[in-house]
Amino acid sequence: MKSFLNVDDIGDLSVALAEAQEVKRDRFANQQLGKNKTLLMIFFNSSLRTRLSTQKAAMNLGMNVIVLDVKQGAWNLETERGVVMDGDKAEHLLEAIPVMASYCDVIGVRSFAKFENKEDDYSEKIIRQFIEYSGKPVFSMESATVHPLQAFADLITIEEYKRKERPKVVLTWAPHCRALPQAVPNSFAQWMGAADVDLVIAHPEGYELDEKFTKGAALITHDQNLALDGADFVYAKNWSAYSDPNYGKILSRDMDWMITADKMALTDNGYFMHCLPVRRNLIVTDEVIESPNSLVIPEAANREISAQVVIQRMLEN
Repeated sequence: MKSFLNVDDIGDLSVALAEAQEVKRDRFANQQLGKNKTLLMIFFNSSLRTRLSTQKAAMNLGMNVIVLDVKQGAWNLETERGVVMDGDKAEHLLEAIPVMASYCDVIGVRSFAKFENKEDDYSEKIIRQFIEYSGKPVFSMESATVHPLQAFADLITIEEYKRKERPKVVLTWAPHCRALPQAVPNSFAQWMGAADVDLVIAHPEGYELDEKFTKGAALITHDQNLALDGADFVYAKNWSAYSDPNYGKILSRDMDWMITADKMALTDNGYFMHCLPVRRNLIVTDEVIESPNSLVIPEAANREISAQVVIQRMLEN
């Protein structure tokens, strides 16, 4: 595997899930793969779970790890061609990428959507440059449009906790005080659409996601209560508008979309999921996130496992 952004990159999901369980049984079984190898983790944006889980996964595989915070520990990088670099950006990504690649064997990149230009965001300009110019395997630690390590961890969690062979999984929009990217819901919808689940997506009008990510959904609705009826898993997440001319904007702050105990009562004793960090009593009430049916901690723990499967495959190749 030379790059990892989308569900197709992981191949057969049943094989990937079986590999994840092998990793959970013995995280240190393949340390020879990473011996004398180096992972470079490049952060253009902040991180907690991604930083810790991915570094731990690489260490499990015997790798050395270099972590670079672009905005704190490096020159400010220019990403556009043809720019007269007389501002605050001292180095161009086109020189920085091959230099960084010379110090490592695998690269992880985290770079969020900027909401300045939809075409730029959805072309995945930054991570695509790493793939093109580094000559090394590159994986997304969340990019402008996708967060595949999170979605893979979500799927591992659902596989571990499901009570029926084909569970009903609901992705529901929830209110937030800031405009957030579509990366997490895009990947969640894409991975669930490819998995053996019945995916239902619920959101207010105007919050439609890119159809290339949602095409596997059984139902997309503006009625949250209808979506939650009989659900086995409820994945709450805010995202800003995707469609023009409102790309990156907040169109609704409707608090009726927050996940409460009453909303969860509509489910089939369903589990609550969220990628974290979560704004309590905005996305979800304290009562729900602290309930026995909250999977946010096991879900976060599985981030180590999803990262390790991906890095392991890159090392094997």
